[in-house]
Amino acid sequence: MDFTEPDHIVQLRNSLRRFVAKEMPRSDAARWDAENHFPREVFAKLAALGVMGLTIPEEYGGSGRDIVATMVVVEELSRRSLAVAVPYIMSACYAGMNLVDCGSEGQKRELLPRVVDGSLIFAYGWTEPDVGADLASVRTHARRAGDKIVVSGAKRFCSGAAISDYIYTLVRTGAKEDRHRNLSIVLIPPTAPGVTISTIESLGMKGAATTDVAFDEVEVPAGNLVGGEAGWNQGWSMIMGIGLDVEKLEVAAMGVGIAQAALDDAWAYAHQRTQFGEKIASYQSVRHKLADMKTSLHAARLMLYHAAWLADRHVPCGSETSMAKLFVAEVAKSIALESQTILGAYGYVKDFDVERYVRDALLMPIIGGSSAIQRNNIYKWSMESRR
Repeated sequence: MDFTEPDHIVQLRNSLRRFVAKEMPRSDAARWDAENHFPREVFAKLAALGVMGLTIPEEYGGSGRDIVATMVVVEELSRRSLAVAVPYIMSACYAGMNLVDCGSEGQKRELLPRVVDGSLIFAYGWTEPDVGADLASVRTHARRAGDKIVVSGAKRFCSGAAISDYIYTLVRTGAKEDRHRNLSIVLIPPTAPGVTISTIESLGMKGAATTDVAFDEVEVPAGNLVGGEAGWNQGWSMIMGIGLDVEKLEVAAMGVGIAQAALDDAWAYAHQRTQFGEKIASYQSVRHKLADMKTSLHAARLMLYHAAWLADRHVPCGSETSMAKLFVAEVAKSIALESQTILGAYGYVKDFDVERYVRDALLMPIIGGSSAIQRNNIYKWSMESRR
């Protein structure tokens, strides 16, 4: 086994670190967070690096599917700001991967080049006010009306809806009793008549603001049905595919990035801050905290990239992606809180980035399937493998 990162990954990391240093300075990241602002001009420059095409086959203008490289981009961007990292996921993964796996040929040829050039962003319209993990119970419904699809209902925690080009909306297209067979996915522009978006004020993950979205008899062309005509009532299989595994990895990659940033800041502070005539890093209690943080982060990164490596090769990896998401999310939260402890009062004020790391890290065990859901999945798959 060789755990050395290949040359193209090393070069990608270095390129992204130069980009972050130049285009995403700490002062800007703090401002984006304070204003809940998506820096679209920075996103356009990111697209110019060519990283948007890491999930797109060459025939549609991309560089070929590379999930490991995609997670590297998410990690490196998340070290500085989720205001850029999350929209990257919304484009390269939400739009790119779902269109590749589920779109009709016409949808792929029309939309995938827009992912590559950074001009297409999807928001996930899955969760509803009374529907979280049990997605088969969605109540938002759609019906055919000639060459139109008419959608009514509501979605909750629809992050980035206001900055998206389409809401990738899970809808019921038949009787609710046949839960898994009567679901479809429809692309709904957030500017369509009948769409109402309301911002939900949240603790962290600023830039791609989370929202409530209401659909009141919203009409879209029948061509917006994901997968074309063959996609009618096929929504369940679409959301249960590789995209769900990769969504768990996206959150894990964000977690690794946040944790790395928190460790870096705590490490630097511990070697600068003097108390009782000594750098606080000279005290064993602080050293042990830093050592434990570094060890946990190393294990988290290995789990993330092992699972990404499996997904890249189309190896069934539901258990591994759940374990990675569970472990990394909890590690990210722990490291962010330990970083805050090392900085003391400075870790609690907005003049220091650690305060933001804590707010962002607290979300990681919740989004992309909660830690409880991941534990259920791990147990289920482990039992099935024993039969």
